[in-house]
Formats: sequence, structure tokens, C-alpha cells
Amino acid sequence: MSQERLYKVLLGPVISEKAAIAGDVANNVVFKVTTDSNKSEIKAAVELLFDVKVDDVRVMNVKGKTKRTRYGIGKRSDWKKAYIRLAEGQEIDFSVAE
Repeated sequence: MSQERLYKVLLGPVISEKAAIAGDVANNVVFKVTTDSNKSEIKAAVELLFDVKVDDVRVMNVKGKTKRTRYGIGKRSDWKKAYIRLAEGQEIDFSVAE
């Protein structure tokens, strides 16, 4: 895995109520990731970018919703999210603004 590839794996954090609960209960962080990434790439990318120790990575494919508009039926894109469990004592803080 090249470092260039690892910088492109993570697309951004998922900010939702469910993600916040997962973070409080099990020290998990949720990220939106590229659809062609795998668990080892995701783990390496998080450890590289945030300088933390990752215990476990769980990946989920999210199917895009079908929406009706006045022009017909459309579909949102499918995407992938990863639940990343950090080691004990590790954390990632997204609220820091520089």
C-alpha cells in the first residue's frame, strides 16, 4: 500500500446520532470510505493520519436510496462506511479547529 493510496481511502467522518452513541459506548469512530477499500487499508490509513492504535475494523456497504422526483425515479449512490474501534485510551477529536 502506498502512502498516496492511504491518504485517499478515508473520505470523511460520519456525524450522526448512531455514530455518537457508538463512540460513547464502545470507543468507535465511524468514517465514510472509498468503495474499493478493504479493512487493512482502512486500518493503516487511520493509524497513519491520526496517530492512534486501531483494535478492530468493521465495514458496511450502504445501499443508496431510491427517490422519486417529478422527473421519474432516481437513485443515490451506494457508499461504504467503516466502524473503527480504537485501542484503550486512544481517541480522535473532530471538534478541534485550527
